[in-house]
Amino acid sequence: MQLFPKFEIRSFENIVRFLNEQNVGRIASIDHDGYPQIIPMNFVFVKNDVISSENRSSGFIYMHSHPRGEKIDNVVRDPKSGFEVDLHVCFLPSYYFHPSDASQADTLYISVVIKGTTTIVLSTEEKALALNALMQKYQKEGHYEPLNSTQSSVREVTVLKLTPNQIRGKYKLGQHWTQSYRLDIAKKIVNRELEAKEILGFMGIDVLPNDELIIKKDPMM
Repeated sequence: MQLFPKFEIRSFENIVRFLNEQNVGRIASIDHDGYPQIIPMNFVFVKNDVISSENRSSGFIYMHSHPRGEKIDNVVRDPKSGFEVDLHVCFLPSYYFHPSDASQADTLYISVVIKGTTTIVLSTEEKALALNALMQKYQKEGHYEPLNSTQSSVREVTVLKLTPNQIRGKYKLGQHWTQSYRLDIAKKIVNRELEAKEILGFMGIDVLPNDELIIKKDPMM
């Protein structure tokens, strides 16, 4: 994943926060014919106790899975894996930038790509930790008893653990534009998109009660 510096997510904390705000990630493993197999998964990123700003692998991706299947066969045979999470923020039609040149169309987005190794978690204590982290992510309202390592449901479920050796994040939210140009595009978004306020939030732009647009911050990650 080659990145221009202005499009790279430089903060590890921002990467972790983005990952755990998204509901679906995609794990890529290699099948027995050598082809990549990509599967959407629920997941959670759990950080190590000590976070190193120089090592962007300070944590693990956990996923729960059926105990049998091609994905399991793949990672047992070859643990090298990829993992990808993205958020499509807004399509920008070509006429925002040029009256007739279709090649000028663009997209606002955030994405994180991880390379690492995936293993099956054998420790019931670690499985319980991973499953509780998944519950905390997806069922924030609670109303459940935390799982523990002695429960049969914990013993029986399969938990996958992806250990990253590289984490790279990329985003395009208008940070490469001048403030005046970003406001000009924002006005066009307001005229086209029903969810304009949410999109402008990603761009660091507020909509005032009088519909005036102001730049609250630069969209830096």
